[in-house]
Amino acid sequence: MTTIAPSTFQSRTQQILDSLQQSGQLKQLQMIEGPMDATVRIRGRAEVVCFCSNNYLGLANHPEVIEAAHEGLRRYGAGTASVRFICGTFDCHERLEARIAEFYGVEAAYTFTSCWNANEAIFPTLCEPGDLIISDEFNHASIIDGIRLAVSIKKGLLRGVYRHNDCASLREKLVQARANPEVTGTIWIVTDGVFSMEGDIADLPHIRALCDEFGALLIVDDSHGTGVMGATGRGTHEHWGMAATQIDYFTGTLGKALGGAAGGYIAGSRAAIDLLVQRGRPTLFSNALPCTVACSADKAIEVLMREPQRVTKLRANVAYARAGIESSGFSVLKSETAICPIIVHDTAKAIAMSRQLLDFGVFVIGFGYPVVPEGHARLRVQISAAHETHHLDALTAALKKLKSLNVG
Repeated sequence: MTTIAPSTFQSRTQQILDSLQQSGQLKQLQMIEGPMDATVRIRGRAEVVCFCSNNYLGLANHPEVIEAAHEGLRRYGAGTASVRFICGTFDCHERLEARIAEFYGVEAAYTFTSCWNANEAIFPTLCEPGDLIISDEFNHASIIDGIRLAVSIKKGLLRGVYRHNDCASLREKLVQARANPEVTGTIWIVTDGVFSMEGDIADLPHIRALCDEFGALLIVDDSHGTGVMGATGRGTHEHWGMAATQIDYFTGTLGKALGGAAGGYIAGSRAAIDLLVQRGRPTLFSNALPCTVACSADKAIEVLMREPQRVTKLRANVAYARAGIESSGFSVLKSETAICPIIVHDTAKAIAMSRQLLDFGVFVIGFGYPVVPEGHARLRVQISAAHETHHLDALTAALKKLKSLNVG
């Protein structure tokens, strides 16, 4: 038997890192020394305006949200020290999950340490052999990996992919599914509400109509839509004028608009939540959401529910910022969302542009492969309700400087 030298891994790893360095694609972590807000302090630099955070409503540094976390630490201590079904379920989890269910207007909700965990739980737990999961091709990596995991565990569980936000393609997949003798169970359609890299919005009314026509269930991961879309920030379904009951299951995060700390959730029917409590591996084998996060997230949702004007301000900021980006000479993908992608195609170029903007006092991240496909690298500008007009003007000014250097 051939023996592989232990040094093979080290040399291979170093070759990859050297290649990334030489091609200008090596990512550098920026060390933030203070709270997340409209501006942040980055080690070795002056204060910069932050346009790469998911802090869409400015709640990450909200005094009530901070105090709720402090109170959670004082009352419950530093950790849960257990998974939920043993001794890791605290009354703050119960309150938070009731708040999430109330926020959406559904029967029940259940929390996880991340939305990644939620998406790893929902498909392996709720889907069975003979079922078919049909996914938008641009869905988040956590959805893709959750489906892959489910298919690997449940032999006979089928999967399919439809073209991005293309309901004609989805219809084709559904027609094929109804003619496929291997599909003997439930058909599940899953989509992001707001797509994190494109900033565009799923056509939920059309997808819902197809679900009704073909007897399918609809799962929406609204991590980038919750708190952002709709008149009161309920999410992408509210943006379309749909009731929450028209979405069978939501997955989402507490780490973006809803306080920005961590954690994820599934919201929907009581029966499905009860099954997740019994069978969901990410909750059976992983510690509960920290109580400090449960308390701060609960407060963040409370603030959103009583202050929908935050959503109104975010919407105004988005319109102003998008106009500013266009005036700078760059093109931004069209959307009403807070995600404003500037396509530059080349990964090394996107990273170099990001570094130049940071020198101008504006913090924007360049995304390339493997986060987006080769040739589709971009600067992803993200807008917050915490931004004031002078922050947005600083973004436009920095982009104009960048354009004057013949970059992009």
